[in-house]
Amino acid sequence: MTTLLDLKSSVLRQVQRSQSLRTRRESPPTPSSPLTHRPEPLSRRVSEESAEFFERVNAILQKQENMLRAAQAECQRGACTVPPPQEQVDQSFIADRISRAELDQLYKEAVYTVVNRVGVPSSEHVKSDEELFAYLLKVFDMAEEEHEIILQKVQESKRPSFSLRVSVMKARNMMAKDANGYSDPYCMLGILVGQSPREVEEKKERKFSFRKRKEKLEKRSSTKEVLPARCIQVTEVKPETLNPVWDEHFVFEVDDVYNDLLHLDIWDHDDDVSVAEACKKLNEVSGLRGMGRYFKQIAKSLRSNGSASSGSEESADDFLGCINIPLNEIPVTGYDTWFKLEPRSSTSKVQGDCHLILKLFTSQRDTDMSQREPHISVHKKLLSQIVDYEHNHVKREPYNWNGQVCPAAWTILTHHAVQTDLSPLQQAIIRWQCYSSHHRSQRVCYSLLLRLLRTIDADWDPAAVRGDLERQLSDSFRLHTEHCLCLMKNMRQVFPCTSAAAITRYELMLRGIGYMQNMRAFKTVCPLRNQLHLDITTAIKKGSAEWYESLIARYKPEDGTLEDQLKKLVQIVDCVCADVHRAQNIYNKLFYSAVKVDFLSISYRQLEKQVADDVNVAMERVCGTLEQESSRLTQTMGETVFELYTSLKILKGFREFLPLKDAKMLALTGFHNWFKSSIHQWLQIVHERSCDRIRKAVEADKLEPLHQAKHSSSAVEVATCLSQVREIWLQLAWPDSAGAFIFITRLTDNFCSEAVCYSELVTRKIERNQVGRDYKSFALQLCVALNSTEHVRVFLSRLPRDLDWPGVERAMEESCGAEGKEQVYKALNGQLFNMDLDLQREAKRLITLLTDKMQPELRRYIQHISLSPDSINNDDAVAPLMKYLQDTMVILTDNLVKENLTRVLQSLWELLLRMILDAVAENRGVQVEFYNRFQYTVETLVQFFHAKGEGLSVDDMKSGDYKLLDEELRLNKCSSFELIEQYYLEKISHQKTLKHTRFGRISVKCYYDASEQRLTVEILHAADIIALDANGLSDPFVIVELCPHHLFPLAKSQRTQVKLKTLHPVFDELFYFHVSPEHYRHRFACLTFTVMDYDWLSTNDFAGEAVAPLSDFCWPGRPNASPAGKSVQPIILHLSRSKPSEKPIMRMLDARVGDREAQEFVRRLKEIEKSMEEE
Repeated sequence: MTTLLDLKSSVLRQVQRSQSLRTRRESPPTPSSPLTHRPEPLSRRVSEESAEFFERVNAILQKQENMLRAAQAECQRGACTVPPPQEQVDQSFIADRISRAELDQLYKEAVYTVVNRVGVPSSEHVKSDEELFAYLLKVFDMAEEEHEIILQKVQESKRPSFSLRVSVMKARNMMAKDANGYSDPYCMLGILVGQSPREVEEKKERKFSFRKRKEKLEKRSSTKEVLPARCIQVTEVKPETLNPVWDEHFVFEVDDVYNDLLHLDIWDHDDDVSVAEACKKLNEVSGLRGMGRYFKQIAKSLRSNGSASSGSEESADDFLGCINIPLNEIPVTGYDTWFKLEPRSSTSKVQGDCHLILKLFTSQRDTDMSQREPHISVHKKLLSQIVDYEHNHVKREPYNWNGQVCPAAWTILTHHAVQTDLSPLQQAIIRWQCYSSHHRSQRVCYSLLLRLLRTIDADWDPAAVRGDLERQLSDSFRLHTEHCLCLMKNMRQVFPCTSAAAITRYELMLRGIGYMQNMRAFKTVCPLRNQLHLDITTAIKKGSAEWYESLIARYKPEDGTLEDQLKKLVQIVDCVCADVHRAQNIYNKLFYSAVKVDFLSISYRQLEKQVADDVNVAMERVCGTLEQESSRLTQTMGETVFELYTSLKILKGFREFLPLKDAKMLALTGFHNWFKSSIHQWLQIVHERSCDRIRKAVEADKLEPLHQAKHSSSAVEVATCLSQVREIWLQLAWPDSAGAFIFITRLTDNFCSEAVCYSELVTRKIERNQVGRDYKSFALQLCVALNSTEHVRVFLSRLPRDLDWPGVERAMEESCGAEGKEQVYKALNGQLFNMDLDLQREAKRLITLLTDKMQPELRRYIQHISLSPDSINNDDAVAPLMKYLQDTMVILTDNLVKENLTRVLQSLWELLLRMILDAVAENRGVQVEFYNRFQYTVETLVQFFHAKGEGLSVDDMKSGDYKLLDEELRLNKCSSFELIEQYYLEKISHQKTLKHTRFGRISVKCYYDASEQRLTVEILHAADIIALDANGLSDPFVIVELCPHHLFPLAKSQRTQVKLKTLHPVFDELFYFHVSPEHYRHRFACLTFTVMDYDWLSTNDFAGEAVAPLSDFCWPGRPNASPAGKSVQPIILHLSRSKPSEKPIMRMLDARVGDREAQEFVRRLKEIEKSMEEE
């Protein structure tokens, strides 16, 4: 209710202001008025200030668009190859460097690896020892002498022991040996000792097999010949399959890595007692002799089995194929491939492939570092040393290094990993630890780190990562996460939008940390670090807060005057807006796609709260200052306040991009309330500057039409000014319905007063310019002035749409009900209506100036028509007037817009009607031809102004004065009898409209006897007769007569008896009149009842009269004209007392001096009027 009362009082004040616009304009300007006349130098200075003012305001209005363009330009600048800024982080994240003593030991480890490398190198590897040593010298910054000493020590040291790891994975497409179409395969494998070159040649002719025919076994004389294998391993039997999967792993010690051979047999298991069974305990035998005796037992078992089976080998295992792999042909990184099964002789038939994984490695390495530290730690140090060297020698874009090393480095690292038996997972973890640690001090490409993480995830095996390795992996994950969070906190400096390279790096970093948090390895080694979203949110908040504090430190908004503080706050808010814009367009997409974090929402809420706190404090100081009586908002302060409001509105507008839950109850929700009092004064400043701008525009206007337009430059300037003020309001976008209504009412009032002010200034300028100007040039300038005023009026007619009045009405209806909506409608439309009236008034003033210029010529042409003799035809008489109007119409049509042309034509039409009326009034009683000529003139003018539908409408022209003139001409063309008849027709028409009068009424009964053509009139009584005597009563009697007299020349008037001293006389008297059908068929034939007051000593006084048409009683079919007419109900006639001289017909008849009937009729009416005047 309080809100509604406040609105009512506000509306009342605004409406009063709107209604008093004309009063204010007509009063002399006060010294404080913006339109007060000042000396010219001051006026020019104020006008220049106004122009600069609107330029600054326009710049503020374009702020959001300019910020958008600046952001786009910023992104375009970043598209070039601008290197990203340095990623400065906490030194605690950087690992300690290795000491020189450890470096020497690590160098010995590298030399030892080079000297003892085995395996077939790939094309990527370096084969030359000299080249590898030369590379190591540069990596370790080692002198040649020191290298020679270390190399000699390595060569004198004990060589490492080699072993072979064999993984028998699976076989495929093997031959079926059983009746069911399958086989029951198993593998036997072992290392064959080194052979001489001759033995090698013999071996080419035959294939070795662990299974020999019994006759061959019996011929062997030594253990070596029986079983040349040092060790035999056997897999499980896989029943009934041609594609067995074993996935079994074995390790063999190797004596001669350069000459030994890996041999593998695949057999089909056919008997419960076979080599497969016998070999299960083979590895339990120590020494070659024991093994030989044991294998003889295997052979004996075979022979006994053979005797039992009548010499057949049906119960012996069937051969499925074999594989022989020389160890010196195994690549450095080992084999992981399919090997084709081979027959043991040319007569054997085998088929299929076997998948093996082979890898050579060393043990018992004779180096200080290998004996003291785990192989994993040693390899990591070696890799770190090489990575540092390689990265330092990257020439182009070192920040974008993908971790690729030279072939020599790759050769050394590969051999060391192979020799120390590091698994692919261990190598992947070491590479991750090394590169991630190196990245914290010297940037690498984040795609490298992401690739390393994916490698770990692909090879992850929780059982293979235990102890120190698990702890080290956990530490590396933790350090990298903290490092990335630190960079996130400083992202605005480290990953600016101006550098496309920086943004790309940031995206890869986010993807990397997001991927890492979802890795199986991370979840295993860091089970408690599962709050990445919370950590990122904290980093974003802290980073945004610190960045805002850096803005405060840079601009120092607490220093200087209050206006200076506000200007600095504007700069701060603009920086925040630009930052939020970057967050929306760039950073938010990166965060959401990589780690599913809403960066915009987090950053915006943090910055918005800090901005709101600082601006609120500043605006409280502003409001406190403005509340002082002597304080008034200055123009510069107003501009700053408006710009600050605009910046805050832009910042608040970003909330539409936030999730719905985050957009509620933000700190800037009601920020407009901080500016309410200052915005009121700001709008007053805008109004004053607008008035000054309008005045200057009118002063500079030459009232010449612009190109392809019919208005002048001042109209364009005024419309532009009002448009800018409208944009100011649209930029304000006041969210409170009640406050918006008050502001819109104020703005509408300002718009209206400025428009009326403009029209008045233009009118006064035209009035000053008309002196001494010819008609045509004056008419042209006046047309431009009219069009200019109309241009502004049309612009303001769009105010309801431009200022969204319907929206304000709906908002007020929601908050205050239907009464609030009605108040809005009345206030706003009332202002617009009053403005429109004032503009029309000024337009009419201008049009009057034009018609005043035309009046002498028009009067002369009307007089020409009036004085033209009857011998001249009507066209010739009217031609001069029409020629003048045609010439004028050409000027008006070419230079006026349609609305103004209509107004001018209407005024000109009305002027011509009045002139013709005056001419007719001055020439009453002349011949009929005079009136016919003017009737023709009027009809010609109607056609001219209608212009075949392009001009005035016929309906609009034939109203008002036209009806009077048309009636005047029509009546003047009538005879005296026709005028008298028209007089009675008007009285009959008037009588029918009377319902009640103060002159009383009379009751009569009239009926007609058609057979005798007799009309009987019974005057029954009268009531409420006016008192005409001194005693307050009257002595009434009634005169009844048939009218008009020229229609009833033989009928005499009759009268009742006088009833003394009464106002309600009762007569009850009968009167008879002879009325023929030829008489009563006229509409004007009537009975008149004249009530008079009888005076003994003077003339009788007129008390009133009434008329009744004869057609009501005498026409066939009427109840009064039937035999039962005597029984009809009496009629009540109300009396009237109109002055006859007020009627045009009376004046026309009076002007006909030579007409006896007209003069007689006028004489009788004048007597009645005279008696009325004597009362």
